[in-house]
Amino acid sequence: MDKNSKHAIGIDLGGTSIKLGIVSDTGRIHKKTKLRTEADKGPKQVIENIKTGIKELTNNSKYKIEGIGIGCPGVVTPRKGIVENPPNLPGWKKVNVARIIYHEFEKEVYVDNDANAAAIGELTFGSGKKYKSFIMITLGTGVGGGIVMDKKIYHGDFGAAGEIGHISINYRGPKCNCGSFGCIEAYAGNQYLRERVRRQLKNHPGSKLWKLIDKDLNKVSPRNIQTAAEFGDKFGKRVIEDLGLQLGSAFTSLVNVLDISVFIIGGGLAGFGKPLFGSIEETLRARVMAPIRPRVKVLPAKLKNDAGIKGASALVFHHT
Repeated sequence: MDKNSKHAIGIDLGGTSIKLGIVSDTGRIHKKTKLRTEADKGPKQVIENIKTGIKELTNNSKYKIEGIGIGCPGVVTPRKGIVENPPNLPGWKKVNVARIIYHEFEKEVYVDNDANAAAIGELTFGSGKKYKSFIMITLGTGVGGGIVMDKKIYHGDFGAAGEIGHISINYRGPKCNCGSFGCIEAYAGNQYLRERVRRQLKNHPGSKLWKLIDKDLNKVSPRNIQTAAEFGDKFGKRVIEDLGLQLGSAFTSLVNVLDISVFIIGGGLAGFGKPLFGSIEETLRARVMAPIRPRVKVLPAKLKNDAGIKGASALVFHHT
């Protein structure tokens, strides 16, 4: 089936685990593996673990590997493959990951921020295939973003473009981890959302959510909120609608500044599905400049659980 395909290794470097796979240019994963990151042991150990994973994949492998793609958190200088101060990876400061991996395996290595890799993945294999320009949003622990313009990732001057989570929607809003106030991440990041729901739930004693969490506020999760909303719970529905309003308000600025009107949304909170997407789209249509309104689209990402591996491999295919 994949006889004439090219193959690459895609590596999704996260704070707790490293996921690796051999991927064809049709987007099929042939083999994958997962290792602990061991981030607390510093960059040397993490890179050793990446090497171990690559060796595990390529041992007795019949696939000719075109290159290695790595998606990782933090600011990346893509042309040099340098990763700077990635969150959740202590002690990194500046590490030239591309050079170290290239010297070991003598394959071309492409490194980019994980949200950019996810965007390239959607462009190559997913919902972005038929669009020249779009903005990819990953809703997880934080709010990540990748800007695709004319089928290329926009990196900015230093590789830090696309930090959509840090658009402020309220200059007097809650303090964000980045040091600013009212960032969209401080509303839509998983932890922030759960904390807010715990606080608000106390004022809604009749909500179905109480039963779903066995009256234990520590059990509040996006899945419970979604289930409550699906059962017609007013509070659950409002949480999702409010989230759409907040995200839509942040995205409005992007549409008006960049004239890009397609949004592709992935990550855990994208599981809220149609109610969330509908609320974002409604907010955008009400708020963006009139000529752009008919063009606005909010789509679910296609790559789901394998987005990290497939997106990282797409960094290779996008260059070859």
